[in-house]
Amino acid sequence: MSVKVTVFNKQKAVSVTPEIKKLIRQACKATLKSEEISFDAQIDVSIVDDEQIKVLNSEYRDVDASTDVLSFPLGENGEYDINPESNLYMLGDVVISIEHALSQADLYGHGADREIAYLTVHSVLHLLGYDHIHSSKEKSVMRAKEEKALSMLGLTIGENNGK
Repeated sequence: MSVKVTVFNKQKAVSVTPEIKKLIRQACKATLKSEEISFDAQIDVSIVDDEQIKVLNSEYRDVDASTDVLSFPLGENGEYDINPESNLYMLGDVVISIEHALSQADLYGHGADREIAYLTVHSVLHLLGYDHIHSSKEKSVMRAKEEKALSMLGLTIGENNGK
């Protein structure tokens, strides 16, 4: 499996280091590996500020508030289009509010790396069709998958994260 993860920094509020971009790429790859995805894939990740994600959240979810992460899956029922230029399956887009991520890291008492990795894993699982909104069973399945992917990165999910 080959995974192309492109990380776009679309904000100026917080410095996004090469290490943060690398962590995001590693989190995407760990999630796909933990899900035993065998096809070559691509994911685009945009790092934005709270105001930018608030606009997207309002436009796409009718929620007039900022949030930590949004997922825009491009597939349905395990079927994805192939990018004709790269020949990779296009899983979708992840949008992370770096400001929200750093605030939540402080709130939950763990490092920024852990929070950014968690949000990335969480969002990639949404790209793969997982959901935690509709039932507690779905939420617990997704939580177990998050824990598995984070453990591959040497990180733990933490009990205080409200996701």
